[in-house]
Amino acid sequence: MIGLISATAAGAAARDRLAAAWPDRTRVYGGPVADAVRAAFAECDRLVCFLATGAVVRLVAPLLHGKADDPGVVCVDEAGRFAVSLLGGHGGGANELAREVGEVLGAEPVVTTATDAVGLPGLDTLGLPVEGDVAAVSRALLDGEAVALRAEVTWPLPPLPVAEEGAYTVRVTDRLVEPADGEAVLRPPTLVVGVGASKGAPVEEVLGLVEDALREAGLSAASVAELATVDAKAGEPGLVEAARRLGVPLVTHPAEELARVTVPNPSDAPLAAVGTPSVAEAAALVGGGELLVPKRKSAGSVDSPAMATCAVVRRPGRGRLAVVGLGPGARDLLTPRARDELRRASVLVGLDQYVDQIRDLLRPGTRVLESGLGAEEERARTAVEEARRGQAVALIGSGDAGVYAMASPALAEASDDIDVVGVPGVTAALAAGALLGAPLGHDHVSISLSDLHTPWEVIERRVRAAAEADLVVTFYNPRSRGRDWQLPKALAVLAEHRTPATPVGVVRNASRVDESVRLTTLAALDPATVDMMTVVTVGNTATREIAGRMVTPRGYRWQEETR
Repeated sequence: MIGLISATAAGAAARDRLAAAWPDRTRVYGGPVADAVRAAFAECDRLVCFLATGAVVRLVAPLLHGKADDPGVVCVDEAGRFAVSLLGGHGGGANELAREVGEVLGAEPVVTTATDAVGLPGLDTLGLPVEGDVAAVSRALLDGEAVALRAEVTWPLPPLPVAEEGAYTVRVTDRLVEPADGEAVLRPPTLVVGVGASKGAPVEEVLGLVEDALREAGLSAASVAELATVDAKAGEPGLVEAARRLGVPLVTHPAEELARVTVPNPSDAPLAAVGTPSVAEAAALVGGGELLVPKRKSAGSVDSPAMATCAVVRRPGRGRLAVVGLGPGARDLLTPRARDELRRASVLVGLDQYVDQIRDLLRPGTRVLESGLGAEEERARTAVEEARRGQAVALIGSGDAGVYAMASPALAEASDDIDVVGVPGVTAALAAGALLGAPLGHDHVSISLSDLHTPWEVIERRVRAAAEADLVVTFYNPRSRGRDWQLPKALAVLAEHRTPATPVGVVRNASRVDESVRLTTLAALDPATVDMMTVVTVGNTATREIAGRMVTPRGYRWQEETR
């Protein structure tokens, strides 16, 4: 919950705007300001104070406990010009909150956290448990000192400016080790603990078994990703509570799926009870990996037999491939999610001219693999190979990466051994449509006229089908120096079903500095004025030019009324 505190009418007005925008995330604290701050500080995860920073410093100073416990605090000035991350920038979430507040109120976020200021990912912002000399290692990264990366297990990380050797170290491990001086230890969620339990197994027995198994194997509980068991035990109280205390999900699998997993220690008892010869080992191994701790039972006693079993598997490190659409070119049409993925990636793969568009958004240390036109399949293979090596990869394309871009060849190469994330972007058709008016207001289709990958006979058949179906048509790749006859042919097919006065929109370099927008007709369009940077949108029989804009009504009532 985010506590909102104000002292003046101007502050209250901004406070109320934020409360209206986030009704389920915020709580307004009224009354004397000092009392409101104390109450919100104790009850909320984050605070937004519409007060001077000096006043907030004096009010929260007596309340501070420690970096790991204090809520994030953001201050907004009376004029609503700035949203200042004052306290708990990373751990308390104040840096991100300042940015969010700025978006709602139109305020400039002010973030002074050193790593944020220079574009380095903070070690405490990677979503992984971190321990050790975090402050010293972060300072060394900021100062450009040599920091070594020791990755004992594979896990995708954002770019870090690391060296092969250095006085400081970032260590990535799931082993139970004490950080050395000058060392920060990241704990990736690589361990799956399979658990089986008799009905009524006490949570203390389950937890004790798991903790003992991890400790004796030299493994860190901070790297446990999940407890896994059979579906029949999904509601077993001891397992449910054990997962809650460990702070991980309880993941269940059907007995028939577990029965297909080859395990070293099958047993008749679970086969009779739940339909699989193994629960603990099979549940841990169902996703693959290395069995680090074979099945073991809880201690039990003379009066009470063992009621729980567990096994521990290190799952294979999974790389991450984000296929990112950059939009049509304008920076303000690049989505926030795309920006986040660009900054998250340790490896960027893309066409050289697209890389140039967003190079300034990359974090220091990002490895860039760029190539020229015509190497789409090579780029897709490269991106997938890098992800399979455990990297966090962004593969970029213009517009939406799934529309005539890189998602298709990349996903044709990718198997289920990597995580794939699609990041949508604004397509050229949408950008052109917004400039023209509303040409896509009814059913429409996009067709590429490039016959480099598709035979012309197939393309022509699709154009004819769109013409007969009375669809608005957007042509991609309409004309190049070596392909100058396809567009006239396609327009001729449409002309068999549309009048010469049918509106046609011609948009070149939509959203870029040299964009051009022209509205003409099917009869008047000169194909020689079109090139590969142009999108051509041909209306249907209902499309009209209204006040210089191209409009396709959502229904056909307008067409009937004009007859």
